[in-house]
Amino acid sequence: MADFHEVRFPDDISKGSAGGPTRRTDIVELVSGFEERNAAMAHSKRVYDAGMGLRNVNDLHDVIEFWEARFGQLYGFRWKDWSDFKSCKTRNFPAFHDQVIGTGNGTQTQFQLVKNYQSGPAGYVRTIRKPVAGTVRIGKAGVNQVSGWSVNTTTGIVTFSVAPPNGQQITAGYEFDVPVRFGDNSLTISIDAFNHGSVPAISIKEIRA
Repeated sequence: MADFHEVRFPDDISKGSAGGPTRRTDIVELVSGFEERNAAMAHSKRVYDAGMGLRNVNDLHDVIEFWEARFGQLYGFRWKDWSDFKSCKTRNFPAFHDQVIGTGNGTQTQFQLVKNYQSGPAGYVRTIRKPVAGTVRIGKAGVNQVSGWSVNTTTGIVTFSVAPPNGQQITAGYEFDVPVRFGDNSLTISIDAFNHGSVPAISIKEIRA
């Protein structure tokens, strides 16, 4: 995207940030006491406060520099969500069999990276568009594929040089970033207040990119 910069917010600051997934649900309480609930958004979105990761005035300088280079809210960028940035559990290493991303049909050569969140009979499939270069592993029919494919790290699309045969399960493992933008058109920062323990709020919001 022209309005997206393929650069990542400083890791040492994002590591101390607060935030996570949000959803919007419309709830109507009926006269009977029961509720009608409707998902207003099909997909969750992440929201973070980068201010929680600031430790010193040098961090403030880095954020201001990064914010100016993005022209505030104008350009999106990559963000590492330290609570959820792998195809597997946080302490594990990504493996080629972590996530099912599709099934071959003999003609399809492209498959979108996804992450599946499953709990009991319910689940959610999240599209992964910003994998980290050099971390993607691909499997086909339970076998690690060291060649014959490529991945676009700006879209998360995996392309095979030869279409996988019909019925072959395609799997993937990876690290990934979240596409985000700054949540405000201004940064309100007081060095004096920061030195006395007041941390500025720096809003970060996930975008579709």
